[in-house]
Amino acid sequence: MRSAEPAEPVEGTGWEQLAPGVARRRLPHLDVTIGLVVGDDGVLLVDTGSTLREGAELRAQVEALTGRTVTHVALTHGHFDHVFGTAAFPGAEVYGQTSLAALLRREREALRESAVAFGTDPAEAARAAEALVLPDHPVSGEYALDLGRDRPVLLVHPGPGHTRNDLVVVVPGATPSDPAVVFCGDLVEESGEPQADDDAAPDRWPGTLDALLALGGETARYVPGHGAVVDARFVRAQRDALAARFGSVA
Repeated sequence: MRSAEPAEPVEGTGWEQLAPGVARRRLPHLDVTIGLVVGDDGVLLVDTGSTLREGAELRAQVEALTGRTVTHVALTHGHFDHVFGTAAFPGAEVYGQTSLAALLRREREALRESAVAFGTDPAEAARAAEALVLPDHPVSGEYALDLGRDRPVLLVHPGPGHTRNDLVVVVPGATPSDPAVVFCGDLVEESGEPQADDDAAPDRWPGTLDALLALGGETARYVPGHGAVVDARFVRAQRDALAARFGSVA
């Protein structure tokens, strides 16, 4: 398995440009990937980090880079390292798979405990859990998000896998010859083996990666929830490894 071509760093910022108006950052804590999509009429952030402090740092960075505020947030799934910074973006429209809001409401304390277990400062974890923001825009299948002229974005629940509420963000190329960028959340991981906790659907995961590949195609840049940007061959190899590890259903 191999990674895609290296992303272009935005000098001095920690962000990597993946395509015009599309970037990502790998956070130091747990190597979490944050995505950014900038359109004429809106700015989308993909996931928000592990704490309110991380969220506030991301907000300040986006405003410094773009001169704009984040107007939309897409949460790829309900684990603390992807959702605990959301309260740092007041006024943003927050999108998540249909079942995500109920899960976050129900699992708030478990998420705090998980954050501490993975090395988050206990006080910061408690503050983030208390301020936890629930998605106010549920996505059941596909949702076309319009960030302005020439910047369509597709939010898709391709199926269960890493969790029951995985959501991916597909950003088409600016021209027909440009590759799409697909923010995969933890459906794809590059810096470690994919994790299947109690909320995973391991037997469905390979089929969900098939759906993901159909969305992005062979030339897309696939952005894992943790690790380097990868290509379709990497995703396909991870799909095969998951099928061998867990089995799959039709």
